[in-house]
Amino acid sequence: MGDGARYIGVAERRARLALRHRLAPQARAGTPEEVADALVALHGSDPATVYLAVGARLTDAASTVAGTDRALYEDRTLVRMHGMRHTVFAFPTGLTAVVHASTGLTVAARERAALLKDMAKAGAPDAAWLKEVEEAALSALGRLGQATAAELAQEEPRLRERFVYAAGKPYEGVHTVATRLLRVLGVEGKVVRGRPLGSWTSNQFRWALAPEHHELPPSDAQAELLRHWLTACGPATEADLKWWTGWRVTDVRRALAAIGARAVSLDEGTGYVVEGDVDPVAGPREPWAALLPGLDPTAMGWQGRDWYLAPELRPALFDYSGNVGPTVWWDGRVVGGWAQRPDGEIVWRILDRAGAGRDAETAVAAQAERLAAWLGSTRVTPRFRTPVEKELAG
Repeated sequence: MGDGARYIGVAERRARLALRHRLAPQARAGTPEEVADALVALHGSDPATVYLAVGARLTDAASTVAGTDRALYEDRTLVRMHGMRHTVFAFPTGLTAVVHASTGLTVAARERAALLKDMAKAGAPDAAWLKEVEEAALSALGRLGQATAAELAQEEPRLRERFVYAAGKPYEGVHTVATRLLRVLGVEGKVVRGRPLGSWTSNQFRWALAPEHHELPPSDAQAELLRHWLTACGPATEADLKWWTGWRVTDVRRALAAIGARAVSLDEGTGYVVEGDVDPVAGPREPWAALLPGLDPTAMGWQGRDWYLAPELRPALFDYSGNVGPTVWWDGRVVGGWAQRPDGEIVWRILDRAGAGRDAETAVAAQAERLAAWLGSTRVTPRFRTPVEKELAG
């Protein structure tokens, strides 16, 4: 970093987060597409996260479920697919080609090789056989439009064949060809997750053919993805970028150079923003509160989180694998956690009282009422449970 790089402090970083992540009331969005565009990607490992993340950022939270269903399954303006770090996200459809070329290709090659290796160890059929099954499955999916793995196996019975995975290891298991092959096809960008079985909180889903897209050069796609993310989340450090994308540091540096990113000074050291984003950003008009779901893309947006989440709160708010649970936010920082009880009540607890007084409690209570109103009779249990969420849920 050269001398004279502008310093961006914690207060301004929180201001950028409030406005660009559509969390301050004045910045809320009108549609799920606007939310996804602002955040680049909505975590989809837990299906409920997509809806809860959207609802927290919409002007009209009552339209959350209908609007998100429309975007995902009718208009297909959002697509749920594998992306960074081999994680399932919901992306704006216009970014699917960028995500596939920038993050998917390398992971896809590794996943297919692992499947063939595991099948060979188990004495299962070879690559040519697997290719036949794959082509038959994709053809069936084209005819059916959307289908579960079981429905596809009715069209192509070889998908039901089973093989032992990791024989003799503590984690030994039995996989069907369908389970592993559909996962590989998802990472390869050939299929995507479709409408779930049951409600919007269901983890059981159908598969659909992926939307067609042009193949992009990986380096161009990496630059484009990083430009989108840094616009939403800048400033960020190299470590943040490497963690979020799952790329090598050489790929991160090449992409930063390709988009002409500007270096700035952060408390952690050198950070980066997109070209033209160095000027100061004013904060929201008033302090704001939000209840964000487990795995929310804001809470999981950076590797270095001390500027919005005190380290002493992590044991209560994260599980053992590093997945964040439901969080309470006050004016740009995490101050506590929340949960839904079996009777539907939204309960919350402020864990960090510094600067979160009576005004914060009043605002958080209002957000809890807002969330309970649009959830109605739906009950949501996070896929990855954390100590404070389990305690509050009772």
